[in-house]
Amino acid sequence: MGANHHTTPLELREKLALTAEKLALFQQSAAQIDDLKELAVLNTCNRVEFYGVAGSLQTVDRLQAEFCRLSGMPESNFAEIKKVAGGKEAIVHLLSVASGLESQMLGENEIFGQVKDAYEAALKRKSVGPVLNRVFQKAFQGAKHVRTNTAVNAGQVSIANVAVELALSIFGDLRTTRVLLLGAGDIGEKTAKAFQSRGAGSLTVASRTLTRAMELATEFGAVALPFEQVPLRLHEFDVVVCSTAAPHAVVSQTAAEAALRRRPSQPLFFIDLALPRDVEPEVAGLENAFVYNLDDLAKIAEKARVARAAEVSKAKQIVDEKAQSIWQQISSHVGSTHRVVTPNPAQDLSQSTT
Repeated sequence: MGANHHTTPLELREKLALTAEKLALFQQSAAQIDDLKELAVLNTCNRVEFYGVAGSLQTVDRLQAEFCRLSGMPESNFAEIKKVAGGKEAIVHLLSVASGLESQMLGENEIFGQVKDAYEAALKRKSVGPVLNRVFQKAFQGAKHVRTNTAVNAGQVSIANVAVELALSIFGDLRTTRVLLLGAGDIGEKTAKAFQSRGAGSLTVASRTLTRAMELATEFGAVALPFEQVPLRLHEFDVVVCSTAAPHAVVSQTAAEAALRRRPSQPLFFIDLALPRDVEPEVAGLENAFVYNLDDLAKIAEKARVARAAEVSKAKQIVDEKAQSIWQQISSHVGSTHRVVTPNPAQDLSQSTT
C-alpha cells in the first residue's frame, strides 16, 4: 500500500514524506498491530510505500489509519491517491520499483540503493520475516537481471546527472559558472561529482553539518561554506542546487529577493532536488529567478524515457517472469503460516502500488 508520483503531485508528496522522527513513531505504532506479521517501509522523494504480510484487510486499514494520523492527512484524501496490491502483483511492483521502471526518471539508479536501505532498516528492526526476506532478496536479484539484460538504465540516468545537464544546457560552459551545493548527503555528493565531470570550475558546498561540508569540499577541490552564511552570500552564485533533508524550506523568498537585488540583470537558477522542497514556491515568481523541482526535472528527462521505450516491454516481461517464480516459491509457505490478503478482485491493480 502506498502513494507515489504517478497519482500524487509534488505538493502532496511533501506532506506524505516521513521525516526520521515520524518514521520512527510510525514503526512503533505499526509494531503494536497484532495481525501485521511483517513490514518494510520505502520512503523516498517520489513515494511512500508499505510492504507487508497482513492477516486481514482490516490490518491494512489499521496501518493506513496510523500513517494518516502521523502525516496529518485525512484518510478520505489518502484514499484518493493510494494504490494497493496483494500477492504476485505486490511482487511485480517491488521488482519494477527496484529496476527503475516505476521511477519518475525511467531507469534512474538511486532507487535500487533506496530499496536496499529500506530492507536493511527493516532487518535491523526485525520487522521482516521469512516472506519479505525472500521477496526482497529475490527482487534484488531480479532487478539486477533487468539492469544487466536490458538497456532501460542506459545513460546512467540519475537526478544528479539530469540536474547538471540542465545547468549545462543553460550556461553552455560551466568553467566560469559559480555553483552552490546546499546539502552534503548522497545526492549532494553525486551532484558534485557530476558537476566536476562536466568541467565546473567553481563549486561551493554548504551543509547544516559543517564538518560534512568540509569533507565533501575537500574530496572535490571545492570550498566549504557555513550554512548560516548562505542567505548573506546567495548573490555570489549562478546555480544553487538544493538537496538537504530539512523538514522545511531553507531558501526563503526574502533571501532570494535580497540576492537578486545584489546581482542586477543576472539570473539566479535554483535546482531543488529535495522533498520537502528546499526553495519556497514563491521564489519562482521573482523576476530573474528560475526554479526547477523534481517534477520539472522528470519532464526534462522524458526524452530519455522515449529513447528507451523499446527496452521497457522487455524489462516488464522479465519482471513478470521473476515475480511469478518468486510467488510460486513463497505461496505455499504463506498459505501454511499466514492467510493471503488480496484486495477486492474488482479493483484495477494494473497500476497499483504496494
